[in-house]
Amino acid sequence: MRTIGNILWMLFFGLWSAVVWFCLGVLWCITIIGIPFGLQAFKIAGLVFWPFKKNVNGNFGAHPIANLIWIIFGGLELAIAYVVGGVICCITMIGIPFGKQCFKMATLSLAPFGARVD
Repeated sequence: MRTIGNILWMLFFGLWSAVVWFCLGVLWCITIIGIPFGLQAFKIAGLVFWPFKKNVNGNFGAHPIANLIWIIFGGLELAIAYVVGGVICCITMIGIPFGKQCFKMATLSLAPFGARVD
C-alpha cells in the first residue's frame, strides 16, 4: 500500500512540490548565509517527493533562532498551505492517507531546523 501511495502521491503532488522545494533550496544556497536554509529546503524536497514510510522526528526547539527566521520568511505560510491541503484531502475516505502526509509536511515546513526525516 505504501508503494502505491508513494506513486500516486508522486504523480499528483510530489513531483511538482519537490521541484519547487529543490529550486528554493538552490536559490537559498546562492549566498553563504542562506546555505543552512537551502539544506533544509532540500530535506523537505526529499520528504515531499516520497513521503510514505518516512517519519519526521526531532527537536524543533534545538535551533530557535533559525526556526524563527524560517517562520518569518515563509514557513508559516507554507505550513498553512499544507494544512489546508491536508484538510481538503481528508474530505474523502480515499484522501485521508494523503491528508496525513500533508500534515506531516506542515510540521516540517513550519520548523525544519532540528527535525530529522527517518
